[in-house]
Amino acid sequence: MKIAVFGKRRQNAEDLPRIASLMKILSDRGIFVAVQRHFYEAMTRELGMPLEADDVFDADEFTADIAISIGGDGTFLRTARWVGPKEIPIIGFNTGHLGFLAEESLSEAPVIVDNLIAGKFFIEPRSLLEVKASGQNLRQSISGWAYALNEAAILRHDSASMITVHTFLDDIEIASYQGDGLIISTPTGSTAYNLSVGGPIIQPTAPCWALSPIAPHALTMRPLVVSDSHIITIRVDSRADTYRVNLDGRQLILPIDVTLHIRRAPFVVKVIHMDGHTFVDTLSSKLLWGISKR
Repeated sequence: MKIAVFGKRRQNAEDLPRIASLMKILSDRGIFVAVQRHFYEAMTRELGMPLEADDVFDADEFTADIAISIGGDGTFLRTARWVGPKEIPIIGFNTGHLGFLAEESLSEAPVIVDNLIAGKFFIEPRSLLEVKASGQNLRQSISGWAYALNEAAILRHDSASMITVHTFLDDIEIASYQGDGLIISTPTGSTAYNLSVGGPIIQPTAPCWALSPIAPHALTMRPLVVSDSHIITIRVDSRADTYRVNLDGRQLILPIDVTLHIRRAPFVVKVIHMDGHTFVDTLSSKLLWGISKR
């Protein structure tokens, strides 16, 4: 088995020995371990000794059976950028904050690694958004990655004025959202930015998107769930000459005359869960879902 390891470069001091322990566990189990160079160099510097690894790689120059992400959900999203097109399954160890995607604990590393070797896990496919723009090469503009696992957010650039987001579903206009912007969220992203603006929580494998307005000017503008089989077209009006597009936190400023086309990506991100895990377990542990304080 070959495992590729990714991680955030700044880790909490208490997590450093656990990360070193995870790498030793992988090596002791006879697993070939390849580590992304930025993470390897940062951990070697922080630990004061080389991180245990069989190979160090740059960018997407790697192959693996499984990818490990060490950090929070932001690190998991960055890992998905490198791993997604290869459709290598990803498991996330959480050293960040809430951790909807990076849900495993480093303290459970011995058991989790043994489960990976024994095949005691299941893979959950997660859909992505693919964003294209008229007259713009988004792949060059947004770090070579015009996809989003969480959301595409259409936002005003000038903080003093609202924008109008004309939204079409297969060329049929469904709404013109006036306000601070619009979030087009995948089911995976439904518990992220989408949730903070009052959008719905969606089961991760549901074939749909949520369209959630940000600070809408009209009370009648509510979140809408649509099938992900459609193409969403976005045209923006604003007093400013530009607007912002955020794909999983990566920002791009576009001229007001640029039209966006959003569709389901032709590949999925494969998320590893341990056997017995359910989406309800995640909601209960992360959001205290259904727990009464009375």
